[in-house]
Amino acid sequence: MSYFNSDFNQFFIELAANNHKDWFDTNRSRYEKSVKKPFEQFVTALIAEMKNDEPKIEMEAKHAIFRINRDVRFSKDKSPYKLNRSAAVSKYGKKDGARPGLYFQLGPEHVVVAGGVYQPEPAQLKALREAIAENPKKFRSAIDEKDFKNYFGDLKGDRAKRLNDKSLMEQAASEPYILNKQLYYWAELPPEEVTSPKLLDTILKRHRAAAKYRAFLEDVLT
Repeated sequence: MSYFNSDFNQFFIELAANNHKDWFDTNRSRYEKSVKKPFEQFVTALIAEMKNDEPKIEMEAKHAIFRINRDVRFSKDKSPYKLNRSAAVSKYGKKDGARPGLYFQLGPEHVVVAGGVYQPEPAQLKALREAIAENPKKFRSAIDEKDFKNYFGDLKGDRAKRLNDKSLMEQAASEPYILNKQLYYWAELPPEEVTSPKLLDTILKRHRAAAKYRAFLEDVLT
């Protein structure tokens, strides 16, 4: 089943050249029809499928979807609207940047499927580094799985040059991910996937391929 037609991406292509309130207001009914409503329906269907594997997910689509309005308070770019639609599905809520969940983004640039640890608190990052150092084989078995590697490659994230903990620094010589400040996975797919009848399955397959890594994070961070 296709949830989106070609006007989903086309809307954002045109918005990129007209990123101001007047244009958006003129095209608001088009946004509602081609973007907002089908995206809400898609997220609702995705949550229903995810609950089969993760029954503790209780959120509704409206609580998973991020606003289309950009936060321009601290940005030089004052364009008011994002050029994609995105959502995060997690039993911990969409704003939890550390504990396991699914983030995805649809737009004319690409389709993104991601997850993992993006904005951990200092105590969470310390616990994660210690867990990797104590269980390097368990950690590696999660991120070296065939499907995970095929879909996501290596984990992403900024990396510290040094740590105050001497023991962790020594162990980072054999496991460099101990130095990471973030440990997330990220896959980009062609924008044509938006209109594919297989989009839901495509996202779910990638999310499920990271289940073992999310279980590792779950053990450490909850």
